[in-house]
Amino acid sequence: MAGTDAFGTQLLRDSTGSGSFVEIANVSDLSGPSRQREAIEVTAHDSPDKYREFIKGLKDGGEVSATINFDPGETTHLALDADFEEDDLRAYQIVALPGDADELTCQFNALITDLGDSYPIDDKMSREVTFKISGKPVFTATG
Repeated sequence: MAGTDAFGTQLLRDSTGSGSFVEIANVSDLSGPSRQREAIEVTAHDSPDKYREFIKGLKDGGEVSATINFDPGETTHLALDADFEEDDLRAYQIVALPGDADELTCQFNALITDLGDSYPIDDKMSREVTFKISGKPVFTATG
């Protein structure tokens, strides 16, 4: 198969802090996590063929970004305001292909680093959210 349609992918938040995940409504675009890893240079005067050499360094869980069709009356949208204000990390999940044999869940602890709303004159209200992952995101495939 050349590709898979991402339609139906879900973004969920742990609403109680005890693993009770609730879907955040009206997510239109979702990306991440965008993981990174440091490359530590260890080049020395005797490095072969004058090529720089590297070893693996620390990993960064990255970020997740979401665009939401914002509804000020939607409780899951207002919960993101509370998540932004709290000092503790919160657990979130991305579920790709929910209910499918190839379902993939990514669970991560994060803080919200960016939360912005848009109220254009000629388009829908929207909310942009950026989650900074703390620690290692965990991927679980059901298939």
